[in-house]
Amino acid sequence: MADPTKGQRISMFKPVSTTLQRKELVKAVSKALFVRQKSLRYFVFIMSRTILLLLTSCLLSCTVPEKNRIYLIGQILTSQGEMLFWLYDDTPNHKESFIKLATEKYWHDYTFNRVIEGFVIQGGCPDTAKGFADSPYLIPPEFNEKIKHNYGALGAGRDGNAEKLSAGCQLYIVQNKDGLPRLDGEYMIFGQLIKGHDVLDAIAQVATDSLDTPLQNIEMEVNVVQLSKQQLSELNFIPES
Repeated sequence: MADPTKGQRISMFKPVSTTLQRKELVKAVSKALFVRQKSLRYFVFIMSRTILLLLTSCLLSCTVPEKNRIYLIGQILTSQGEMLFWLYDDTPNHKESFIKLATEKYWHDYTFNRVIEGFVIQGGCPDTAKGFADSPYLIPPEFNEKIKHNYGALGAGRDGNAEKLSAGCQLYIVQNKDGLPRLDGEYMIFGQLIKGHDVLDAIAQVATDSLDTPLQNIEMEVNVVQLSKQQLSELNFIPES
């Protein structure tokens, strides 16, 4: 059989093409390895950060025992003694308002100006149109079905506005031992008495005039104090979280 290539010019481009393909292949493989290495480095970086955060969290947990966790507690000092209040996280705007005004010592010039035994003791701005007009601001209601007008509940007063906006300037404490369920959903409760029930009852029993104003001023110093979980447990109170 005759040689089919005899007398034909053999192309020199084929080896060149194969060489280029090999170079491209090597380049593609190198690029893939580079991308893989880069992805691996990123993965290692992310994992390192995650492990560091976990170790930091663990270290903090080990460093600060749960019993030493700090809570902000409402405090009202009176001539009858001290009252302490748990402030609900479920009513954040009212809680924030109380903390703000207490920190500014807003209520230090006010008294418990309305006292009705078996109902409430009320302090802050007077329960009048002018008194409410002097309120620094009004707060939209944050009603919660779990938060009731129980004995010792700390609430925010208001006038008869249709939106049921609370007055930042006024607060009251329920003194009825059976609670005041008729006020649920009408007036805002944002805290609960955890110490000083005897003080609450003593104030409720003071002599008053025909307008339920105490014959002798009962001054109120409203503050925010820090108590640990351990200190709260000593008051027979277990924090929500």
